[in-house]
Amino acid sequence: MTRQSLVSSFGHAFDGIKTAARERNFKIELGFAVAAVALGIWLGNDMTQWAVISLCIGIVLACECVNTALEAAVDLISPEYNELAKIAKDCAAGSVLIMSFASLFVAAFIYLPKLIAVFFG
Repeated sequence: MTRQSLVSSFGHAFDGIKTAARERNFKIELGFAVAAVALGIWLGNDMTQWAVISLCIGIVLACECVNTALEAAVDLISPEYNELAKIAKDCAAGSVLIMSFASLFVAAFIYLPKLIAVFFG
């Protein structure tokens, strides 16, 4: 077996991102990410706020990539219905949901005070 070049390794990683990006949920999460960035630009996030928002965006999208990979692997191993396959897929999807909710709370802590100041300040 030959060693992959660094370039081909990055190519495989980008292929994985492209595959996940075809998923409906990834597109929805990416839409929220774009909205969070636009709102941050408009409201003037400081460096710490950008770091936290960026980390949340990265973790949600990474969780979605892992969820997509796990679903594909489970489908390969268990093409017919299996309760354990369902549990694995549901738990992977649940991890994305947990991080999405956590990210919404972070966004609320960062953006709500600024929005209140803009509209009611």
